Amino acid sequence: MSAQDENGGAGPPPAFRSPAEDGNGAATRRNARFKEDNEYVEVTLDVRDDDAVAVRSVKNGTGGGGVGDLQEAWLIARGMERPAHSPGGLSSKLKAARAELRRIASGKRESPAPSASAHGGPRRLERTVTGAARALRGLQFLNQSAVTQGWPEVEKRFDRLAVDGFLLRSRFGQCIGMVGSEEFAAQMFDALARRRGITAQVLTKGQFREFWEQLSDPGFDAKLRTFFDMVDKNADGQITEEELKEVLTLTASANKLSKILERVDEYTALIMEALDPDQRGYIEIANLEAVLMQPPSQAPARLATLGSNNISQLISQKLAPMPDENPLRSCVRGLFYFMEDNWKRVWVMALWLFINAGLFTWKFIAYRRHPTFDVMGYCVCVAKGGAETTKFNMALILLPVCRNTITWLRSRTKLGTVVPFNDNINFHKVVAGGVAVGVALHAVTHLTCDFPRLLHASDAAYEPMKQYFGQRRIPNYWWFVKGVEGITGVIMVVLMAVAYTLAHPWLRRGKLSEANPLRRLSGFNMFWYSHHLFVIVYAAFVVHGVCLYINRTWYKQTTWMYLAIPLLLYAGERLLRALRSHGLTTVRIEKVALYPGNVIAIHMSKPQGFRYKSGQYIYVNCGEVSPFEWHPFTITSAPGDDYLSMHIRCRGDWTSSFRALFSQVCRPPAAGQSGLLRADFTSPMAPPPPRPQAARLPKLLIDGPYGAPAQDYRKYDVLLLIGLGIGATPLISIVKDVLNNIADGGRSPSPPSSSSAFMTRRVYFYWCTREEGSFEWFRGVMEEVAARDAGGELVELHNHCTSVYEEGDARSALLVMLQALHHAKSGGVDVVSGTRVRTHFARPNWREVFKRVACGHQGRRVGVFYCGDQKLTPELRRLSQDFSHRTTTKFVFHKENF
Repeated sequence: MSAQDENGGAGPPPAFRSPAEDGNGAATRRNARFKEDNEYVEVTLDVRDDDAVAVRSVKNGTGGGGVGDLQEAWLIARGMERPAHSPGGLSSKLKAARAELRRIASGKRESPAPSASAHGGPRRLERTVTGAARALRGLQFLNQSAVTQGWPEVEKRFDRLAVDGFLLRSRFGQCIGMVGSEEFAAQMFDALARRRGITAQVLTKGQFREFWEQLSDPGFDAKLRTFFDMVDKNADGQITEEELKEVLTLTASANKLSKILERVDEYTALIMEALDPDQRGYIEIANLEAVLMQPPSQAPARLATLGSNNISQLISQKLAPMPDENPLRSCVRGLFYFMEDNWKRVWVMALWLFINAGLFTWKFIAYRRHPTFDVMGYCVCVAKGGAETTKFNMALILLPVCRNTITWLRSRTKLGTVVPFNDNINFHKVVAGGVAVGVALHAVTHLTCDFPRLLHASDAAYEPMKQYFGQRRIPNYWWFVKGVEGITGVIMVVLMAVAYTLAHPWLRRGKLSEANPLRRLSGFNMFWYSHHLFVIVYAAFVVHGVCLYINRTWYKQTTWMYLAIPLLLYAGERLLRALRSHGLTTVRIEKVALYPGNVIAIHMSKPQGFRYKSGQYIYVNCGEVSPFEWHPFTITSAPGDDYLSMHIRCRGDWTSSFRALFSQVCRPPAAGQSGLLRADFTSPMAPPPPRPQAARLPKLLIDGPYGAPAQDYRKYDVLLLIGLGIGATPLISIVKDVLNNIADGGRSPSPPSSSSAFMTRRVYFYWCTREEGSFEWFRGVMEEVAARDAGGELVELHNHCTSVYEEGDARSALLVMLQALHHAKSGGVDVVSGTRVRTHFARPNWREVFKRVACGHQGRRVGVFYCGDQKLTPELRRLSQDFSHRTTTKFVFHKENF
């Protein structure tokens, strides 16, 4: 049904069609048409019983109109969504939407009528909903996440921060929720004060409320005036180049963009050239409005190409899933989802627990019938049961760290379809926990139960024990400790305790504070050396298992039987690594580059016959740093490249020493090269250093390659690659390899162990980093991808600089403007990254990312590969599960383990 008013007046409210109940009666689908001069826009809504509203579809009712009409209607429709029990009725939402649609229609009917003064004054601009919405997003002064309850919340902050009823200028930013940008908030304070003639550095509550009301005013004119006043320091209605430079400097400082600060004069001139085309030497508010009201060039157009059907699905998936009122059904569904995502882990863990329980039970029953049971009771049964599980787990714990074996199994066999090889390190930790439990059961019951009962047994009760403990009675408790069994047991417990403690993430990653006395024991070095105490532990374990009190028959002593095959396999692995790294795999360093953020890039020659997959890693040894330590680093070159490369973030003691060694042979880069320092031994632009300097080049040994979760990317139709900071290293190799394979029709070289065909046809790469200097790390790769895939049809790159405030924040408004102007003038080069890949500000909205991929690739399998901080892992895994269950797109999540 329609609501119309030919003269632009207020027409009757729109009526609804007859509601059509869906299958379960939980929602009503309602359809409304808005008409202006015989042009319709049809919006279909889902109205839930709890009064929640979801937009089902947005389309032109008459079949006419272009893409721009659908975009504008889409922006209005998004504002009609509301969660359950939100204030305001549905009819009021539709009235507001109708009013906005009328504005669209009137804007299309009326031709621009610029009014200029006799002296060439500014023109009044025509505003569209799309342009205004975009401009408003760039002029948000308040952080919505910091202020969720409006004025009452801010008033409480005022009462807490005020001194004698006055709010200091220095606390203004904290009071409005702009924490971390006190200087920018102070400039806002000054702009609002100048407008009202306030010269004091304090505010009363009444004055502060006026400031708050202007900052929270949703109108575009109010926001534009506030922003203009911030730049216009002398309040003369004109922004000079010096005033603009001051605010641009402040904006760059607040967003930690040092490169913009270095070229602030150049960028100020660029903005002045765009906003002052008549070269009058100043900018007026109309000039600023003209730039902010420019039509969007990216997001809406890309959104419209998805089609109305995909758009409706995208909108509906924005809403949170409604909770199931039946708790039993909800639990069953949750269990089903859990098993669907984790069935490999579940069956492996169930098998491991079953074997441990079986061994414990078998030994418990055996000693329940043993003569020692009459004296020691159930204590000896528990101790021997714990010992049996310890033997099994001490053998099993070696298998997950046999890297060559696991790489061969996952690459050459089909076991990867049922065995979660990606969780080998996690399973290693689980088995270590099983060892700890077994040792505790064995040691505690012996020391606190078995031995005391044996010491206090009567002569008659001790008589059957003589065949095990000797003819003479055991004199005291010390007799047990000083024997071979006791000494080896103490050695094992102490060394295990040391290794377990230093393996804790807080110590292994050096997260302890400087004042903590345990900091000297932290770091990867201590973890590495303490873990290699296992040689002594296993030797003591074998001796302990041979010198038993009760069972001294060699073929009944099962310790060596458990350990024989795993120890031989592990010893063979270590021997192979030693041979391969010290002779079979030699490398020659070709390029070295030191980048901002303590990152060093090494380019090495590829050894003959060295084959690998993108996503795999190698172990590196530098004898001048430590002759014994080997550290894993991801290969960043593609399999088709004629070199090997790796990028190392230098944070710990080993990597810092490693960087210091190479910095000695590096010099400032030549023109056109990236990095802070470089040493290029292949390029004629940078001749090699003199021979004495080249002789000091450290020698590297490598061992690998080894399998990693990211190597399975070839079996997915679509890839969603997410890297945080240096975590982008395995993903960069994948991007290059995918581009090579797609461009060459799948003929790019691949390891002979590849058991599956190349299936990938689309890649979405999201790289988030805090520092703008980080974009130097892979600038060459970004430029190569942008040049080979200019249209983004194969690989879509998204760089996010998280130190910059999001685009809906006034602190980044000038940066958004500068980025657009620089992109247009420099031929597509981004002002932040220095590449042709546009830099987005702040962190991505991951739900929106998943929605876009799901709607664009319905019915496809999407491999989600993440490498970065553990804090983001739960969110990405949950989103992968949610969208796999709620859409036809199947997301499979993979996380790098080191």
